[in-house]
Amino acid sequence: MTKPGLAPRRSALWLLGQVTGEGRLLSELLPRALDKLPPEDRARAQRLTVETLRWADRADRVLKPFLKKAPNLPVRNALRMAVVEMAVDGAAAHGVVDAAVTLMGETKKTKPAAGLANAVLRKVDVAAWDRTQLPKLPNWLRGPLIAGYGRRKIEAMEAAHAAGAPLDLTPKDGDAAALGARVGGVALPTGSVRLDSRAQVTALPGFESGDWWVQDAAAATPARALAGGLAPATGARVLDMCAAPGGKTMQLAAAGAEVTALDLSEHRMTRVAENLARTGLSAKTVTADALEWTPDAPFDAILLDAPCSATGTIRRHPDLPHARDGAEFAGLFALQEAMLDRAVDWLKPGGLLVYCTCSLLPDEGEVQIEEALTRHPSLRLETDVLRVPGVEDGWLCDEGLRLTPDLWKDRGGMDGFFIAALRKDA
Repeated sequence: MTKPGLAPRRSALWLLGQVTGEGRLLSELLPRALDKLPPEDRARAQRLTVETLRWADRADRVLKPFLKKAPNLPVRNALRMAVVEMAVDGAAAHGVVDAAVTLMGETKKTKPAAGLANAVLRKVDVAAWDRTQLPKLPNWLRGPLIAGYGRRKIEAMEAAHAAGAPLDLTPKDGDAAALGARVGGVALPTGSVRLDSRAQVTALPGFESGDWWVQDAAAATPARALAGGLAPATGARVLDMCAAPGGKTMQLAAAGAEVTALDLSEHRMTRVAENLARTGLSAKTVTADALEWTPDAPFDAILLDAPCSATGTIRRHPDLPHARDGAEFAGLFALQEAMLDRAVDWLKPGGLLVYCTCSLLPDEGEVQIEEALTRHPSLRLETDVLRVPGVEDGWLCDEGLRLTPDLWKDRGGMDGFFIAALRKDA
């Protein structure tokens, strides 16, 4: 008979191996990886995986005094998960140790270390957890970020990553105060509603009726800026490039724009269509490569949320630093440049282009805009467009709006984003 609690732990260990050993992201794995588990076990497996990835660096430091040498990766992940269960979840040590030893005995790679795990986990000082420094970003990312922001700023971001992310909603009618009261959340200055991250999304009032959608407060800012820059947006022809999963498309449609949503992924565009149907909003959806597709006519405005490193979302996606190593940076920079050029070509004279990335890297934000202004003398920055309600002056920079996870510390932070508004000469 299988011991209680083994199934979600077993699934979590498999997911940890896929992320740390195979370089796969949880967003690719989760839709199908846990299908065979009942809902409660599925939720536990996902939470164990996410929390172990978030706290892996600290767990390694707690384990280090009891290990003569680093164990192989499957064993290391099992030890990390056990320490996180005891230190973060407050789980009883005897049950966690017993489960870890049992799981290690199930595979050839981990079976020889079952005795080691038993000895080490029984010695681990859980009280040392809070005395151990917060997890640091990996060197491949930490170095470039320190060069761009300074060490103190990066340490503040790392603290925000460790704290995790709350759940933000965008109200379809724009009334954040009313939605906040309805769902038990807090209205944020930028117009989003914030709840505890443990809220069950589909059970919240207004989900079935499509009164709101999940969208980080920072991610909701680019579309708010674009809609304000059109003044009014009603009837304007707007292109949402790289539109999936559709949050910005829905914002623009709710503002009254005639939106074309463009994305390369057929699977992700299915989600856009589903979200539009749930919210009762309409937009033209196009599944195509932005570097090959051509519109029938220029647009009044374009929102380009360009493919990027997603380094601004680590607080909600702690798998990213473990699954990536920075090797993809050069290709992303080139793709962003090419997409910017396409967007400029598709924009009407006098039209507005809002460019954004959920990245902390200046090369994917400020530098892209500096170079775009050099390539396209017809463009000019419109910083005032970015002064949407809730945006503080200190967040603005020469090239646009720079949002980082450590901002709004007392409110639960926000995703890292860069946003720029560009007007094409008439």
